[in-house]
Amino acid sequence: MSEPITGKYDFDTAAREEQVIAGGPRYAPLKLDEISAEGREQVAEIRSAFSIPEDRPFPDVSLITLRHPGMFKGQMVLGIELAARGTIPPRERELAILRLALLARAPFEWCEHVDIGKAFGITAEEIERVTHGSEAKGWSEHEAALLRAVEELIADHCMSDDTWETLAKTYSEKQMLEVPMLVGAYLMTALQQNSLKIQCKAGFEYR
Repeated sequence: MSEPITGKYDFDTAAREEQVIAGGPRYAPLKLDEISAEGREQVAEIRSAFSIPEDRPFPDVSLITLRHPGMFKGQMVLGIELAARGTIPPRERELAILRLALLARAPFEWCEHVDIGKAFGITAEEIERVTHGSEAKGWSEHEAALLRAVEELIADHCMSDDTWETLAKTYSEKQMLEVPMLVGAYLMTALQQNSLKIQCKAGFEYR
């Protein structure tokens, strides 16, 4: 069993960026007219699920992974269920994803969810606090337990009894079922994005 990292996670960010960003992406984004018919159906479904206007450019990361439309569809079915239809409040979901992205040393996922988290009310101070983990002062008991759940799931692939019981005080059965799936889904995404060397948005700093 690996001990969960519940505090500040220090690692060589420059070396990690060199490993998982430099020289990327490994595949070029498809142009819209290069997307298969199956892929175009997925684009339309995602725009509908997340209310993305037709005139907003589709993200490069999606235009890359649409090279495998069947797999993309599977990812998006779970992603839509967790993000667009999920029962975990969006702000809490994004706190969990940020902690996961840091522990996975996933620059693109971190940068994307800093942006998304701010849209759901996460402050700059809270983003900084995420880097100090579940032990940082300032979290509510519930928030600390949620971050601790992420830390335990990454380290030991299981949530401890204490963490489960604390979260279950305020989360429903559906929410408790979602927590490990949320962590697993976004870890899977981090593995893919790191390996594809997906580029961060300009102006974002990976911690």
